[in-house]
Amino acid sequence: MKMKYILNLTAILFLIVMVGCSNTKQMVNNRTVDTLDLDKFLGKWYEIARYPHSFEKDLVGVTATYSMREDGKINVLNEGYKNTLDGEHSSATGKAKIKDPNNPAHLKVSFFWIFYADYLVMELDSENYNWAVIGSSSSKYLWILSRTPQMDEKVLVELKAKIVARGYKLDNLIMVEQATD
Repeated sequence: MKMKYILNLTAILFLIVMVGCSNTKQMVNNRTVDTLDLDKFLGKWYEIARYPHSFEKDLVGVTATYSMREDGKINVLNEGYKNTLDGEHSSATGKAKIKDPNNPAHLKVSFFWIFYADYLVMELDSENYNWAVIGSSSSKYLWILSRTPQMDEKVLVELKAKIVARGYKLDNLIMVEQATD
């Protein structure tokens, strides 16, 4: 009898936790683009906007540079400056790999040993690769990237509309200071 009571209590607590978590989790559409030409995607990208997170706290002038490695993986170099464009330089080097060759827009990125996180190319200028929206399997991560330090305001407005349509909240978005041309 006591064991049955404990099991029932455990089940009830589990349901309460699950309901509580489901109400707080932001549901987003993080589907990737249908095609990605990796050779065109490689190179330097400027971070125009992002969701806040600890590993880029207070960084401005942030860039991500992707290049092929000899082992077939992708070298990832993230750089930025603490607080101001003249601030202390910060960089992190990682690696990325394509999770499934049939979906090259779903990459896995690692900055620490064997621990990989999803890197999802969700929106992309499919013609010129001038801009991209990157997400993750978690709704906590989102980036708007551009090939230039400044993005055309009309394009930025369009990308924000696409982000909202996917279920992301704009009030979480931080605009990243970049050097002007």
